[in-house]
Amino acid sequence: MNTTPFVIERTLNSPIDTVWEAITDAEKMKHWYFDLPGFRAEVGYEFSFTGGTEEHQYLHLCRITEVVPGHKIAYTWRYDGYPGESLVTFELSEEGNGTRIKLTHSGLETFGTTNPDLARHNFEAGWTDIIGRSLPTYLGQQ
Repeated sequence: MNTTPFVIERTLNSPIDTVWEAITDAEKMKHWYFDLPGFRAEVGYEFSFTGGTEEHQYLHLCRITEVVPGHKIAYTWRYDGYPGESLVTFELSEEGNGTRIKLTHSGLETFGTTNPDLARHNFEAGWTDIIGRSLPTYLGQQ
């Protein structure tokens, strides 16, 4: 079983404040990530959303565990009615005139192997699309 966290990093041609707002402001997030009404970047804040495959939608249950304003936000990620809990962390750092974004998703192995929708390769594909295409497109970089 692979217990290595999934990590993806990209450099964006946007100031760090702009990227921070994109990953923490609910109105901005719904254009490139998920629609999270009322989302707040506060430790302890719980949020949920539905997403998945064409065949099956899953209720995602999340709780913010860490916030370093302008630099880092982390939250738990689990599925209603399914075992396992993981941790998603966004980290930002200045890189030249742009921003380096690093996304780490750890604990994927806790979802087990019985549900193919929750397989590691699906998370890898999803995050690669979100961080590699959706966010840069939202920021006007593609």
